[in-house]
Amino acid sequence: MSGHSKWSQIKRQKGTADAKRSTLFTKLGNTITAAAREGGVNPEHNFKLRLAIERAKTINLPNDNIERAIKRGGGEVEGEILSSVVYEGFGPGGVALVIEAITDNKNRTSSEIRSIITKYGGTFGSPKSVIWQFNHRGEIILDFTDNAGLTPEDLEAKIIESGADDFKQTPTGFEILTLPDQLKAVQEKLVALGVVCGDSSLIYQPQNTIALKPADQKKLEDLIAELEDNQSVDTVYTNSNP
Repeated sequence: MSGHSKWSQIKRQKGTADAKRSTLFTKLGNTITAAAREGGVNPEHNFKLRLAIERAKTINLPNDNIERAIKRGGGEVEGEILSSVVYEGFGPGGVALVIEAITDNKNRTSSEIRSIITKYGGTFGSPKSVIWQFNHRGEIILDFTDNAGLTPEDLEAKIIESGADDFKQTPTGFEILTLPDQLKAVQEKLVALGVVCGDSSLIYQPQNTIALKPADQKKLEDLIAELEDNQSVDTVYTNSNP
């Protein structure tokens, strides 16, 4: 499985200071609201919403917040109309950027992201300018500590049986890839086989990666950090191979 480099606000801020926690909670709530608005308020019939809720629970977003975000997406509670949008661009050293955002104002968010990318020597791209270099995939993370009763060989056999598209072993478990529309089925098959699944999400995986010069790599890391601090940005993907 080809490697992919992604920096996620959720993972980066996990366990950080309370000062950033409210921003993280807001982002998670917005993700839930947008998913509910796009696919309905029932997570049993809206897999994207179910993933957003599971993601929120991993960093202990209160149930009241989750329920309020779902109702807002369903129109039961007043609030901004939030939409999912994907932006593209080029960073330092020509690295490709795919940026997922949740926003109530696409023009404002586009302008903010353009400004940040330009600040670090990159260029804001038009739709489809770089996304063709990435494959849209489902990703499931399995952690050895969550599956203490199963050996790596046991897990590998169950992953193969689940119908996953690809997988690789890591020091802490397995990273599993699926076709986007097969993520739900593979996850449910793994659970039925007695496997405890960790984080599951839809990702953009680069088809090929590039190595940057140290100076450009540092600029890229600073660029990604500033993007993720933006209120609307959810996840940033690159084809960098640090």
